[in-house]
Amino acid sequence: MALKITDACINCDVCEPVCPNEAIYVGPVIYEIDPNRCTECVGHFDTPQCRDICPVDCIPNDPDYVESEAQLMQKYRRLTSGDEK
Repeated sequence: MALKITDACINCDVCEPVCPNEAIYVGPVIYEIDPNRCTECVGHFDTPQCRDICPVDCIPNDPDYVESEAQLMQKYRRLTSGDEK
């Protein structure tokens, strides 16, 4: 399941640099997460780094993008292979 950033975000800038998939970006109002790039850090870390570092706990699972661990691993492999189709 991809993660999302809620409107509780304070734009503190700590989540974006820790994302190994470059899934986090500055949106029009707050930071946002590209669900096509978010693997919840599967393949990189044991836990989602953005969630670990967020000081206001505003990064829940995104129920619109439910994925299994295997699907997240497959996405990780696609992203790290250089073939991002």
